Amino acid sequence: MGQALQRAAQWTSAKGGSGGKLEFTKLNEELLNSIIQYVDGFSAKYAEESKLVFKKPLIWPTTVSPDAINIPGLEDRGGDKISEAKADKDIPLFSIKRDGSDFECSAMTMDYCEQVLRASGDKKMSEIRACLEANRDPVANMLGERFATVEGDDNSIFRFIEEITKEIEQLAKQHAENEGNTEKQEEIEEKKLVLKMRLILLRLDQQLLNQSIAQITKDVRLNPVMVDGEVTILQDLSGDDERKHVLELIDFWGDGYVFKNGCRAPPQRQLHGDIAYIEVRPFDGNMLYITANTSGYYVNKGPDNRGDMNYEREGDAYRELVTLLKDKSPHFTEMIDKQEFQLKVQEKDDYMDARRVEEDEDDGESTAGYRPDRFKQKAEEDSKDKGQKQKSQKKKKLEPSLKWKALGMEEYQEPDKRDAKILKKKKASPRMKSKTPVEAEDSFSESSTESEEEEEAVERRSETNADLPSEYWQIQKLVKYLKGGNQTATIIALCSMRDFNLAQETCQLAIRDVGGLEVLINLLDTEEVKCKIGSLKILKEISRNTQIRRAIADLGGLQTMVKILRDPDKDLKCLAAETIANVAKFRRARRTVRQHGGIRKLVGLLDCPIVSATNPEADKDAEVARSGALALWSCSKSKKNKEAMRKAGAIPLLAKLLKSPNENMLIPVVGTLQECASEPSYRLAIRTEGMIEDLVKNLKSQNDELQMHCASAIFKCAEEKETRDLVRQYGGLDPLVSLLQKIENKELLAAATGAIWKCAISPENVTRFQELRAIEQLVGLLNDQPEEVLVNVVGGLGELAKDPPNRLLIRKAGGIPPLVNLLTGTNQALLVNVTRAVGQCAEEQDNMAIIDKLDGVRLLWSLLKNQNPDVQASAAWAICPCIENAKDAGEMVRSFVGGLELIVSLLKSEHREVLASVCAAIANIAKDEENLAVITDHGVVPMLARLTNTYAWKGGRFQSKVDDKLRRHLAEAIARCCNWGNNRTAFGREGAVAPLVKYLRSQDENVHRSTARALYQLSKNPENCITMHEAGVVQPLMKMVGSLDEDLQEASAGCIGNIRRLALANEKARYS
Repeated sequence: MGQALQRAAQWTSAKGGSGGKLEFTKLNEELLNSIIQYVDGFSAKYAEESKLVFKKPLIWPTTVSPDAINIPGLEDRGGDKISEAKADKDIPLFSIKRDGSDFECSAMTMDYCEQVLRASGDKKMSEIRACLEANRDPVANMLGERFATVEGDDNSIFRFIEEITKEIEQLAKQHAENEGNTEKQEEIEEKKLVLKMRLILLRLDQQLLNQSIAQITKDVRLNPVMVDGEVTILQDLSGDDERKHVLELIDFWGDGYVFKNGCRAPPQRQLHGDIAYIEVRPFDGNMLYITANTSGYYVNKGPDNRGDMNYEREGDAYRELVTLLKDKSPHFTEMIDKQEFQLKVQEKDDYMDARRVEEDEDDGESTAGYRPDRFKQKAEEDSKDKGQKQKSQKKKKLEPSLKWKALGMEEYQEPDKRDAKILKKKKASPRMKSKTPVEAEDSFSESSTESEEEEEAVERRSETNADLPSEYWQIQKLVKYLKGGNQTATIIALCSMRDFNLAQETCQLAIRDVGGLEVLINLLDTEEVKCKIGSLKILKEISRNTQIRRAIADLGGLQTMVKILRDPDKDLKCLAAETIANVAKFRRARRTVRQHGGIRKLVGLLDCPIVSATNPEADKDAEVARSGALALWSCSKSKKNKEAMRKAGAIPLLAKLLKSPNENMLIPVVGTLQECASEPSYRLAIRTEGMIEDLVKNLKSQNDELQMHCASAIFKCAEEKETRDLVRQYGGLDPLVSLLQKIENKELLAAATGAIWKCAISPENVTRFQELRAIEQLVGLLNDQPEEVLVNVVGGLGELAKDPPNRLLIRKAGGIPPLVNLLTGTNQALLVNVTRAVGQCAEEQDNMAIIDKLDGVRLLWSLLKNQNPDVQASAAWAICPCIENAKDAGEMVRSFVGGLELIVSLLKSEHREVLASVCAAIANIAKDEENLAVITDHGVVPMLARLTNTYAWKGGRFQSKVDDKLRRHLAEAIARCCNWGNNRTAFGREGAVAPLVKYLRSQDENVHRSTARALYQLSKNPENCITMHEAGVVQPLMKMVGSLDEDLQEASAGCIGNIRRLALANEKARYS
């Protein structure tokens, strides 16, 4: 019963410290009915088991009154009923007591549970629901914690049977020795009864699970693609014309962010199956807020006054969105049947095809996001297909199979001579036939961003055979011996082949061209260990070639190597793992390893003891573990492989291997860890498993590659404050700074500077970096370094510059000019970090003078035109301190041609960080009266007024907690803009006053301060005072008058004073 409640039953989320409740769904109703039928009549079927006393009582709030319980052996104690029979510790086997206005029932046998259920009459469903909600794991209460419901395999029954068997054997032995033990005999009988009871409950569990599976299979589960498809189709059919369109509006509710899995719901709601939230405005009704859940569509209660979505369900769930809308809107029902869907569905399918190519199909690995070249390529293919159809109307054009595309067999076109040769060679070669079929999804969509090794190498072939070296022909002869010789000849041919320089491309391609790869892979299926070892040694060497490794994957070699990982021969396992490490450099190979169980087997290779003494057996075990780590390192570039590794138990094994003194072992282990550290679960494990100390220790190694991987792992893990503190506590900051001296090794330099950047986020680490004179060294790296290094160097300087003394050190080290020069670059990540660093440096007036002299403010302003919102936002944030600390800020800003118009136009952006930064910049610009007049002419007032609707939740574009920063700077900008002309009146006319009052509900005191200032300025207009008063501004302002913040006090009191003066003037005018 425990597994059914945990896995099949549908629970609500826990609120207010209480556990979740069983949802009112059809599946839960059927499960509860089955449990009721099982309990009702239990004592008749299992008389002995029904008397079994539970380990802990089942306690729940009951609807049954004590008067309704008529069971022999109960005592009436002041309206409560308690059984005379007691369990251990004098706990009654049954009791029903008053708990406030309700009753609480406690039962310790199935017999009493059955009696209560019978007494509940027609409320059996409510009674069993209350019992299960109060006892989420009833089996643990009934039979003890050893039978508690667990994830994965449950071996508790088998262990219990073994325990009973041993006790019976001991008892039989005592009887043989004439030492009878009656108590032991009774204990065994009781355990047998517990076992029978557990088997009965297990049978019920299985019945409930089967029933739930049957119910679930009847329901169609929604997914993000289906939801997007339905909404997009209905959007095409929506509009303002009631006579033509089915809906006035349909759109997704929320901030518009789409997660990698395609869901738009917050992560905490995705756990409950929510995919997205849809807002629909029909022509004949109010706005509907609809939840798209995996179980179907249903109406929710919509956003509350604060803008937070109330996810509570209202009404039934529907399989299709159209069905739900038909039930809610007669106009929709009438119009939807008149629509023509065929063309629109076809367009959607075409779009989804293009999208399917563009997205990560399987691994979920990071790509470059939106890639218009994919869509452009598809458009060109579509136009080409159209042209071919026009030329030939007799036949329908046939597309090549995706499996052939994976093998490089492209559609035939008019070839030139060179293309004809390549096509002919591909056609003539039978080696590309794969042992196992490749799924359509697995045969394309290779990521171009994972590593440079994934790109197809250009096939270099000599045009004439005369240019080929003699080794080429000799290897081809040896391959013939491999094909036709006996076992001895095969081994000799393999040994002879290894004598060649297999690292040379000519030798590698010679093996491939004559069909040697098929023979080598087929040898792996033989029973002869020597043949397998020889074949793997050759495959390990030649698989470093990009073309060879793809050919090995196409021929099914990876599947065979994964099987070899189970072989008892350790040399075979080592060679197979190392070959997998070479081949798994591209996505399809990594996917193949995972799908054939290779990840679990590779993780198993890591399990070897770490011994200081050397002996041949221990060395061989260590070599097996090293080979497994190498293969996992290659496979860990896939997000799904990382998850598979974690589930297979790789983390504790990697932590153990990290303590090895062998550098050859440490490099692949740390390489795997730093690759996996991009996932939060791994970062947490690295910290909690004590691996940070080992990473810091290995930073002091003399091996540059090991140092680089350790620094890279710290770089990724230092996102969390706890990790940054551990790095400092274990003395990791000193070796990181010392690595800055190795300027020749750019990879090591990039990793070290990245780790310093992230560690510098903690102020305690900044103090240590000051002592180590890290700033001077970082400034020295601002010139003549690759962008990968510069991004991290500038990021580190930006974090260090948050401490005022460090800004002076950066200036003295000559860091301002190179930072300003980097503002002219094109690397987006570098621009984001540079603008942040320049903005931090501009907080110092002497630094600002240098920045202004180098024309740095103009460069920052020009970056507002950048298409990247992150660059726009960071540039706008950097402009704020520049305006604050410039000598003649007003004149400087006016000198930028079109600069004020540009920054006002950014208020149309849909990115919250851009809006917040631009509002902060406008608040600083508006300090100058002439600039304020200019931006007013550019329409800043209506744009700011439009943004005040962050609490009105029109379309649900903003989330309250996320936007406190925006609200703060928006209110500050409005307060400053009120100081010109009729702007106060204009803000009131544009509807900005009432939404501002709602900002006072925020929990952020900075929002309160800036909002109070804005309201004080707006309250100088009588009409605005009336609007504020109607919006309920007085009560929250009265509380803020008592704040410890003097600015907040003054602004709040001033606003209340203006409202009061207006009220007194009205009163005076009325009676005069």
